[in-house]
Amino acid sequence: MKLRFAPSPTGMLHVGNARLAIANALFAARNGGTFQLRIDDTDTGRSKESHVEAIRTDLNWLGISWGETFRQTERLDRYAAAIEKLKATGRLYPCFESEHELAAKRETQIRQRRAPVYDRAMLKMTPEQRRQAEANGKVPYWRFRLSDRIIQWRDLVMGNCQVKLPSVSDPVLVRTDGTVLYTLASVVDDLETGITHIIRGEDHVTNTGVQIDIAEALGAHPDHFRFAHLPLLLDENGGKLSKRFDAMSLRTLRQDGVEAEALVAYLARLGSSDDPVLVPFDEQAKLYDISHISKSAARFDTRQLLGLNHKLLGQQPFTAVADRLPEGATEDFWHAIRTNIDMLSEAKLWFTVVYGDIVPPAEEEGTDTFLKEAAALLPAEPWDTTTWKTWTAALKEKTGKSGKALFLPLRLALTGEEHGPELRDLLPLMGRTRVLSRLVPGSAA
Repeated sequence: MKLRFAPSPTGMLHVGNARLAIANALFAARNGGTFQLRIDDTDTGRSKESHVEAIRTDLNWLGISWGETFRQTERLDRYAAAIEKLKATGRLYPCFESEHELAAKRETQIRQRRAPVYDRAMLKMTPEQRRQAEANGKVPYWRFRLSDRIIQWRDLVMGNCQVKLPSVSDPVLVRTDGTVLYTLASVVDDLETGITHIIRGEDHVTNTGVQIDIAEALGAHPDHFRFAHLPLLLDENGGKLSKRFDAMSLRTLRQDGVEAEALVAYLARLGSSDDPVLVPFDEQAKLYDISHISKSAARFDTRQLLGLNHKLLGQQPFTAVADRLPEGATEDFWHAIRTNIDMLSEAKLWFTVVYGDIVPPAEEEGTDTFLKEAAALLPAEPWDTTTWKTWTAALKEKTGKSGKALFLPLRLALTGEEHGPELRDLLPLMGRTRVLSRLVPGSAA
């Protein structure tokens, strides 16, 4: 068994890409198969080396490793051989229509309420007409003549699928400059490198029918590949997530402090009734079952992801995050904040709260007097986690305040936030001098 992930280095990987990479890698690992990373870089005008490196970085971050990797630009000779084979068998034929002519045909078909399918007019060209076109300076692009049949397969997610090829336009496989398009290059690579299973998005269903036809024209046995098409991802409101992909790049999520283990756990179970499980990648593979994925579109809910990330961070030891915390952060600091953050980037805020300067919020009338009373009752150091209880008990007895009336003014004065980590844990980290200066600005310890 061999599966592949084949991104184009024309942009950053986003959660949609990640879901497919994770599905392929987990499926391969669960079944003892090989996972291949293929870089689809035949679009040389848009492909960037920086994106190639970013793809590798993102996959490594997710915990995905590959047994083999290559770039399509390294295999141009293999595509050329396939092109010649298809030409020799009459399955590739030259076309000379311009984009303007093709657009006019489509408009006519739509106006006549006919499906805008390519009419194969170029198949009727005589050798003399072709010579004349070329003599006039026209250079052909090449279409693949699809079979007049229905392609059927049993999909691992969608069940019984079919594509009626007569209702699909013959695809262009070779541009006028002789460069190959993805549709053919992908089939050649999958056949020649031994890919057995292809997991990709639901939007590729029609393309799968076309590529099966191409594969058989190149000599593949029917049912050579097994397919699984994952339903589309929607956002929380049911809209297409693709519109938000720029904000959902893996680099952005990583920089914001989303943990790879949380993202993998979420995407691995997204679209199924199985609850995400926070385990390392190898353990995740043992639990992955693609048959549990629903045929219906799945909703990517950022709140659910952050909830899972929150849970994971609350379990993380200091050693797992120390190199990503602000310089000077201690184990005590991490233990104080880890159950109160959704993303690791929030640690910076709390580091400033504990060790830096904050802008105190506007005080309500009477708060100034209360805070001065609190300062007067502030215990002497050394402090520990019992100091908060001792201090607030004395303050309650002195002022008669309790509950929110007692605790909220203190939290706002000391942290500038209404919610956050337990003050019993933060107080010893802040120290008496800092706490006193926040209760009564300008005061000395």
